[in-house]
Amino acid sequence: MTIMEANKILRDYYMITNPTEEDTFLYVEALEYLINETKESRYMVALGGMYYEDRRFDLALKYYEMAAECGNLNAILGLGYIWYYGRTGERNYEKAYFYYNKARGMGDIQGAYKVADMYKNGYFVEKDYEKYKEIIKKLYPKVKNAQWLGDPLPEVFTRYAKICSEDGDKETALILYDEARDFLSQRIRNHPFFGDLTIMKWLINDVYKLTEFDPDNFGLYDLYHVLLTPAKVTFTFEEEPHEIESSLDGDQIAVRFDDKWYRSIDDMFQKAELDGELLTMRYEELYDFEVI
Repeated sequence: MTIMEANKILRDYYMITNPTEEDTFLYVEALEYLINETKESRYMVALGGMYYEDRRFDLALKYYEMAAECGNLNAILGLGYIWYYGRTGERNYEKAYFYYNKARGMGDIQGAYKVADMYKNGYFVEKDYEKYKEIIKKLYPKVKNAQWLGDPLPEVFTRYAKICSEDGDKETALILYDEARDFLSQRIRNHPFFGDLTIMKWLINDVYKLTEFDPDNFGLYDLYHVLLTPAKVTFTFEEEPHEIESSLDGDQIAVRFDDKWYRSIDDMFQKAELDGELLTMRYEELYDFEVI
């Protein structure tokens, strides 16, 4: 393998929407080669990120730490997430704050809103909800015109929306949630990261604390709300009907999409496919949703 060949493998992999195990094996092999040959932190972060998405967090930690030693911002953020959420089995808010605050000091918006979260929750720092609101309100104008799907518009908008809701401004909150949902839907369509699906689930939950569900006007992600209780929903794709059903399995909700069962709503959103593509990648092509 050469550096040119390895980079071609990376480019080809990024064009695949639903990679096979062989595609992923070649991608990992190419990244390991590039790390050894170039020592460039971007390759370390790419491999750490892949392991993070696969929930192989020990390996993600290894490559993020390698890249962070080179001053890589994305690796520094990744370490913040690993320690904040205890991805390797140990939560360490002191380390999380160190990395988030370091990223914030480098001008990063994600680092800033995660530092704000730590003030909101009183993690490592003294609980200070007013400081949380102050940080989030200052971030809003920095992201409100975001165009790149990697920009943290949904993360900031959902936080700001909740602040508006608490302040009694329900109308502004719903507008912010709607814009965040549209942006996040496009991001998930391009890259179905489990963290973004979790944000979407929380967003939908917050929306239906403010407004009633309209059975005559809803879409794919509203199923996070609809399927919380036993329900059956139909929709159309390319003029063909499809069906999603939720039912109680003990004290858990299991979900059936057409003839395949999933162990939870989250599992369905992460894995369900339609004509060889993930359902989340088809969301703009689905229509005529109806609760049966």
